[in-house]
Amino acid sequence: MSMTITEKILAKSAGLKEVKPGQLIDAKIDVVMCHDVTTPAAISMLTEKGIDKVFDAEKIIVTPDHFQPAKDIASAELHKRLDTWVKRHKIKNYYKIGKAGVCHALLPEQGHIRPGDCIIGGDSHTCTYGAFAAFSTGIGSTDLAAAIATGKLWFKVPPSIKFVLNGKLTKGVFSKDVILAVIGRIGVDGALYKAMEFVGPALADMSMEARMTMTNMAIEAGAKNGIIGFDKITQKYLDEHLKDKKPYTVFESDKDAKYESVYEFDCSKMEPMVAMPHLPSNAVPIGDCAGKAMDQAYIGSCTNGRIEDLRIAAKVLKNKQVAIRTIVVPVTPAVWKQAKDEGLFDIFYDAGCVISAPTCGACLGGFMGILAAGEKCVSTTNRNFVGRMGHPKSEVYLASPATAAASAIEGKLTDPRKYI
Repeated sequence: MSMTITEKILAKSAGLKEVKPGQLIDAKIDVVMCHDVTTPAAISMLTEKGIDKVFDAEKIIVTPDHFQPAKDIASAELHKRLDTWVKRHKIKNYYKIGKAGVCHALLPEQGHIRPGDCIIGGDSHTCTYGAFAAFSTGIGSTDLAAAIATGKLWFKVPPSIKFVLNGKLTKGVFSKDVILAVIGRIGVDGALYKAMEFVGPALADMSMEARMTMTNMAIEAGAKNGIIGFDKITQKYLDEHLKDKKPYTVFESDKDAKYESVYEFDCSKMEPMVAMPHLPSNAVPIGDCAGKAMDQAYIGSCTNGRIEDLRIAAKVLKNKQVAIRTIVVPVTPAVWKQAKDEGLFDIFYDAGCVISAPTCGACLGGFMGILAAGEKCVSTTNRNFVGRMGHPKSEVYLASPATAAASAIEGKLTDPRKYI
């Protein structure tokens, strides 16, 4: 039986020769990602049931990121509970304050993501790791508790949709624009409980950072997971980052694998995109919305806070001044230091930006950039729901780092190609 890459990974994890869409399986989990919002609830569930254990102290990766450094007493208590739990179970991979970073950037950077693995995390954007030819999906606290204790979870095998990315991205257009165009075409429920598999020649010029941006936002189309096949770019990144040099398994979709549907995109004709409030699917070319006044620009998050993103923003902002409140959030301590060492902080500082410690921050309406009633923010984050970054009457406009930086300079939505 022919299978897609997602089906092959799930079959391996379930110890089966083959699986098919709709089939229920019990899968062995290779990596469990835990952070400061959903994990404390999972810990409480296990403690209340008298199941205070972990299946493998080396396969659980923990970091506070949503509210770090702690913004108030409640978040400080969450961090304390993580600290206590990690020490009690001698969990090896704990990235606490000082080493803590946004989880979906931290795990690949620190070498915890491998092709062919089955990965879960108590966060919807865990689908990010699919960029490494792995099956990766977000779960809630209840399933997280089960995975922590047993190392297993049940899944319904998702049908796959193929997205063929033809052509080559032009100047000023980035992978964020591609995924916004994809979601704009199929809608926020267009891939509901399905695997979004990205293929095509346009991927050849995309870095792992750029690919992670795309798989990160698969959930914004309702997908169970996003996934990209293994190639030389994947291998180079893994060679530089993997802690465990043991062989990994690379799966590829069979040529005659069955897909529920296939979508084709000509990336050479794409423009910079902006997702208008209040859905990621409200994506339009910058030409359709340029000139709309903004109050804030936010450059960061698990979608676009990596070093490549900061370099793109800095290229636009160099020798310029921002006209609105602009917040730059490096996604991990390593990215923070690299940006500083490369002189990017000097560019941001001279332009009038605020530079934050690594945190999820305002992306989820946490802190470090909350919006007031009526305020509008152009943001490199992944969601623009009502009240996502603050007041219910505020508005979020999703865009690439280049578009956010150009808009910061002019104080209004701006085509970044004029600055690149």
